[in-house]
Order: sequence, then C-alpha cells, then structure tokens
Amino acid sequence: MNFMSVGMFRAQQKQALIKKNYNEIYAHEAAHKRAAGSLAGSIVIEKNSDGIPVGGHVSIQMPKLNKKNPQQTIDQAEIVFKAAMAPSDPSAQDYKVAKQAKSIKAQAENIKSKKGLDYYA
Repeated sequence: MNFMSVGMFRAQQKQALIKKNYNEIYAHEAAHKRAAGSLAGSIVIEKNSDGIPVGGHVSIQMPKLNKKNPQQTIDQAEIVFKAAMAPSDPSAQDYKVAKQAKSIKAQAENIKSKKGLDYYA
C-alpha cells in the first residue's frame, strides 16, 4: 500500500482550495468586467497570508453627472448598474455600486426631463 504523508495531503488540499476559490472569484469578477466594457479596470484577486484567494474586485468608472449631456450619464449609469449585477451571486458591495448607479441615473433623468421643458413659445 502507498500511503501519502499528512503534509502532502494538506498541500494537495490547499492547492485544491486555491484553484476552487480562484476560479469562483475570477468568474464573478470576469462577469463584472465583461458587462462594464471600457468602464472596467483590471481584475484583482486578493489572497490571504497563506496564498489562498479570498476576494476580488474590478474597478468600474462611475459616471459623473453631465448636466450638458444627461443622456450620456444615463447610458453610462445603466452600464455600471448592469455590470454590478452581472454575476449570478452579487455581493453587498455589488448592490452598493448598483444603487449608486441608479441614483446617478435618476439625477440625470431629472435634468433631462427639466431640459425637455425648456422651450420657447
């Protein structure tokens, strides 16, 4: 019989955990990146002191309220919202980003609707 040492077994377990966590985290962050397109930065995978992936993020450029072109803000806010909610398992931070995008979109829609009322008779 061939017995594996406890140390070898633990090393294999650790490698399996690293691979599993990395794949799950990467898939989550890749969904954000795909949906955000040019508004997304790079995927960052965070690891603990043992080298095990424990989290990740993708920076997403939140639109600034453009009073001269509110439609541009609306369009970008919709992209950010969709990107935040793209993974099948959105995190608490993802919901915060989505809420912020909805807020900016609402502000831009308000400006756009007021501009629509500016007409000369």
